[in-house]
Amino acid sequence: MSTAGPTSTTTVPAPRPRGGLLRRRDFRLLWAGETTSRFGSNITGVAMPLVAVVSLDASTFWVSALAAAAWLPWLLVGLPAGAWVDRLPRRPLMLVCNLGSLVLLASVPLAAWLDALTMTHLMVVALLTGLANVFFSIAYRVYLPSVVPREDLAEANAKLQGSESAAQLAGLGGGGMLAGLFGAVSGLLVDAATFLASTLCLLGIRSTEPRPEAPPAPRALRQDIRDGLRHTMGDPYLRVLTAYGTVTNLLLTGYQALLTVFLVRDLGVGEAAVGWLLAGASVGGLLGAVVAGGLARRFGSARGMLLCKFATAPFGLLVPLAEPGWRVGLLALGGAILALGVVSANVIQGTFRQQYCPPGLLGRITASMSVANFGAIPVGSLLGGVLGSALGVRPALWLLTGGLAVSSALLLAGPLRAHRDLPSEPPAERGELVTSGARAPDRHATDGGSRVPVDQEGAGE
Repeated sequence: MSTAGPTSTTTVPAPRPRGGLLRRRDFRLLWAGETTSRFGSNITGVAMPLVAVVSLDASTFWVSALAAAAWLPWLLVGLPAGAWVDRLPRRPLMLVCNLGSLVLLASVPLAAWLDALTMTHLMVVALLTGLANVFFSIAYRVYLPSVVPREDLAEANAKLQGSESAAQLAGLGGGGMLAGLFGAVSGLLVDAATFLASTLCLLGIRSTEPRPEAPPAPRALRQDIRDGLRHTMGDPYLRVLTAYGTVTNLLLTGYQALLTVFLVRDLGVGEAAVGWLLAGASVGGLLGAVVAGGLARRFGSARGMLLCKFATAPFGLLVPLAEPGWRVGLLALGGAILALGVVSANVIQGTFRQQYCPPGLLGRITASMSVANFGAIPVGSLLGGVLGSALGVRPALWLLTGGLAVSSALLLAGPLRAHRDLPSEPPAERGELVTSGARAPDRHATDGGSRVPVDQEGAGE
């Protein structure tokens, strides 16, 4: 896709219907499909490690390795995936990813019923569904602005983050309930069904997706990748957000990879209760989506993001304080406050990226940031497993959550601390030269007065 002025096209969005995005049929379908898929994925988030721990008696390290396998594809193919997404129609790509994941997940209960399930099978399914998730996640973020008008992106992101947190709450609790009633493998069959529902929703969308624009001359894939990396690393806002996301994902997933083992083996929690305790942490994410718009209006989008991070990260230290009995609730409370900070900041940051980045580079910038952020997840999962095996699960949790408590200081290394608000316009819209092969000059000296319009009607609902 080219970002050069002479070949770009401008589309005028349809008038916004009264009642906000919920009156837009295509957004409702996209929202419903993504929410359903997230619900199933969170069931799998409980079911997959439980299958490994309970059915296959896997060690702490192998449970962590299973979590890592689902995210390893970000390190392996994340950058070329971003370049491909900028070249290909996004909806057909998302449909292929959904159908592939459906088949893979359905193979696990089938193998279990045939008494042929192995740890190798679980690892392969986690790896390949993770590969599909790489392409789907990038394509989904780039596809959203073609369904939602630019002025409604903040509302769309708030609703998507809110429903994602609600799906996490219901999915984790439902995963534990299904495991207790029917066995952990049943949750994977439910997840497969949600991919079918997501596929049907995508097929029902009527909006015509703009065709990716071909570059003036054929370009090598590595050149497209290099342009995305150069823009991401050369921009002071994107650079600091990428570095912070990488470090926090490393620590977050390190401690999360140990939670199932900690709950089952250290705290003596049953299979059904595991899901509900993990779901309790998701309540914070739901609240974070609700308050994000208000925080940005009250404090500014940049300062609101900093507040979300600095005020919530230390509460992760409640997690290793959990003990059998009533104190097991400290784990859910600490996780809930962490989730509140993460989701509220994600609403602000997601809208910022979709509005700020040049459209022709959005897939590659998203991939560049995601490779760093999500690529830290398998490393963090393995780190959690290594620390848990070497030090014990509780000491490893202290170390990882302690790192989270101080990690927000990284955000002070960039321009966020100097401005009330984040810039809301891509460089090209401010009259500067940004093409797929050119780097924009420094443009942030006067950005303090612009803001991400996260106060759109309905944001945070």
